[in-house]
Amino acid sequence: MTTSTPVTTPFSRDTTALEVVRDLDLTGRRAVVTGAASGIGVETARALAAAGADVTLAVRNLDAGQRAAADITGTTGNDRILVAPLDLADLDSVAAFARTWDGPLHMLVDNAGIMASPEMRTEQGWEMQFATNHLGHFALATALRPALAAAGDARVVSVSSAAHLRSPVVFDDIHFRQRPYDPWEAYGQSKTANVLFAVEATRRWADDGITVDALMPGAIRTNLQRYISDEELDRMRAQSGGGAAYWKTPEQGAATSVLVAASPLVAGAGGRYFEDCQEAGVNQPGTRTGYAPYARDPEAARRLWTVSEEHLRG
Repeated sequence: MTTSTPVTTPFSRDTTALEVVRDLDLTGRRAVVTGAASGIGVETARALAAAGADVTLAVRNLDAGQRAAADITGTTGNDRILVAPLDLADLDSVAAFARTWDGPLHMLVDNAGIMASPEMRTEQGWEMQFATNHLGHFALATALRPALAAAGDARVVSVSSAAHLRSPVVFDDIHFRQRPYDPWEAYGQSKTANVLFAVEATRRWADDGITVDALMPGAIRTNLQRYISDEELDRMRAQSGGGAAYWKTPEQGAATSVLVAASPLVAGAGGRYFEDCQEAGVNQPGTRTGYAPYARDPEAARRLWTVSEEHLRG
């Protein structure tokens, strides 16, 4: 598949994750889904499990993770569901998770995130949304690269958002040390980083058979919006020309993640941006669909990779 061939599928924004995997057999394939205790994370894990995959739920709250695992087993009959602790804002936690992984990893779904939070910082002084949404997942994916390479055809799913249209990565002040903190700009910057990661990781890891794609799951009412009201979300969409939100169910919201992680329709595609189960084109001014050119800029992607490595080295 060449970069000039857009990926199209028979699915739509109304498709559910279970519909995406209806005819797939993922027996023998292993997946990690971050933030899999609730929202689209648990539905992503459920669909992969329903198709026969061994799924590890990487979660901050182990009790919630165990409840989610029991529910997934109960609804799918798949008892190969594991739960492991992972706090993406804590690099020690990320390293510990990676150290315990053994064997190949076929699917890594970087799903967990924080949205439009009040100003918070990690112990290193990093802005929390960038640290959680990008740096934690960057650390996880790079640490698990040997396991991904061992699979031979691994896929990494980087869950982004249309909010990336709100901000590029502001390299001169990523952590809002000089500019006033704005929760939506911080969120948008972190979601742009998710797309840039897919671009550069695909370039760097292609020889290992690893592809990485980013996606917009859609507007879904989940714990992700714990800091904001539905009215605020609709207002923000209207300000950006998108009108009121079309709310998906969590099962519909997980569909694009599952498509990118598992569907043969996406085999060989890397560095792409998907929404509503289709590869998206470049954003047109006045709309909230498609990707911003700065989010797939190869130079910015390379720069972000270097900056991210420097963060991890301290």
